[in-house]
Amino acid sequence: MRADRLIRILLLLQNQERLTTKELAQELEVTERTIHRDMEALSVAGIPVVARRGKYGGWELIENYRTRLTGLKKEEIMSLFLSPSTQLLTDLGYLQDWTEAREKLMASIPKNLHSEVKDINSRLHIDTSAWRPSAEVIEAFELLQEAIWDLHKIEIEYERADGTVVTRIVEPLGLVAKANTWYLVAASEGEIRSYRASRVITAVKLDEQFVRPDDFHLTNYWQESKKKFIRSLPSYEAQVEVSSDILARLKFTGRFVQIADLRNQEGSWISVKLNFDTEEEAKSFIIGFGNQIRVIEPPQLKEKVIQMAQSVIDFYHHDRLHPLGP
Repeated sequence: MRADRLIRILLLLQNQERLTTKELAQELEVTERTIHRDMEALSVAGIPVVARRGKYGGWELIENYRTRLTGLKKEEIMSLFLSPSTQLLTDLGYLQDWTEAREKLMASIPKNLHSEVKDINSRLHIDTSAWRPSAEVIEAFELLQEAIWDLHKIEIEYERADGTVVTRIVEPLGLVAKANTWYLVAASEGEIRSYRASRVITAVKLDEQFVRPDDFHLTNYWQESKKKFIRSLPSYEAQVEVSSDILARLKFTGRFVQIADLRNQEGSWISVKLNFDTEEEAKSFIIGFGNQIRVIEPPQLKEKVIQMAQSVIDFYHHDRLHPLGP
């Protein structure tokens, strides 16, 4: 409803001070033209909303204007009691604060909602952790948080994915949790980059401070960074036929499995398209199913699977003829 959208615009501007037309349109999932019409409606209604031009421009409310539209709907109140990741709250040192804040919030809501709010945790639970949690240790996590809030540059020793270690002076802008893995987002040499926090070997907070970019928004940066990363991922596609006996298992392998054709072929063989990161990964995966997966395309993959299978046979044949001593 338009009335709800206008209230949301008012609250967004009150809480975030200034937003562009594009940012508002994305947040509310409407067109930029709709936002312009909504701003005109707010202005006609006497709401002091103004547009600032320039690089850091956008829509804002005149200074000191505050709305009294603070009433929360039942569904909005209930959403505030959904349990976040206790592990991430613990990492940040906020678990106790969150627990106490929730108790204060419970005490402030109407009593007729208490039973429904308490019941939400019996019906909905959000668990962002993996089945086998990582044992990553982030030695400098507390220092990273301090530097982000204090706007202090830090010098870090960072281990890259290939094992090499580099030393950099960075301007820490934020922390992002992807599942249960933390990433430091920081500016270095004029470029904003992401660093896996567990690979920060050492970190020293410097006396020198930095100016945080006015146009930097952590959520927007991460979303764009994630899209670029996904586009850059390698991809290797294989067309195969699988035994119907393993079709259910394929769906739970943790890989992207696209079913191309569900019609039985040659008695229980089903056409399936598999997507992998690399050819090496495809070979290892396919040979693991033995005679229950038949490679169709590409032909060179079939030859390499045959070579791999032959090398396994040769290895065990040699091992049988020349067993290792006790």
